[in-house]
Amino acid sequence: MARPRSPDKRDVILKAAGQLFADEGLNAPTVRIAKAAGVAEGSIFTYFASKDELINELYLELKGQLRAAVVLPPDTADLRECLWKAWHGYVSWGVAHPREHQLLTVLALSGRITEAAQAQALDAFGDVADVLRQAMGLGALRQQSPGFVGALMSGMADTTVDFIRNSPADGDITCRDGFSAFWNAISHG
Repeated sequence: MARPRSPDKRDVILKAAGQLFADEGLNAPTVRIAKAAGVAEGSIFTYFASKDELINELYLELKGQLRAAVVLPPDTADLRECLWKAWHGYVSWGVAHPREHQLLTVLALSGRITEAAQAQALDAFGDVADVLRQAMGLGALRQQSPGFVGALMSGMADTTVDFIRNSPADGDITCRDGFSAFWNAISHG
């Protein structure tokens, strides 16, 4: 009888993979991931059918962490305030978790994330996409897809994160100014 899989062991493998991928890139061998996790290499494949599945699960794990940081206020809040809260959560997570933020970018650009994993991650941000759609209706980008506007938001937020990391003393001002630039881009026509 096979031993039941441990969620803790799965998490240890994901954490070790994340550290190695951040340090060495996605070509880090599974034998090194297993060693860093303190498990046999075969254990990785007990939890993940392939290295690509491990990469996709790590992507979803990081997206989940980011999603937990992006909290929208109640429906009664004003549209700008809703997007500000989403922006602030995204930027705050990126500043507080620089390795994870950088790794999430590497994973997203790797070409190894499946359409299913991308769709699952996107679904988790459905409420943010709804707010973006409403804001888009106010300005020049109303003809664009929410995906395009979401990518603009991510790109501008990522730039804001980088600048705050380089000059933390100006973090609050940089975060607010980055949001103002984004808000102006989507809400003015």
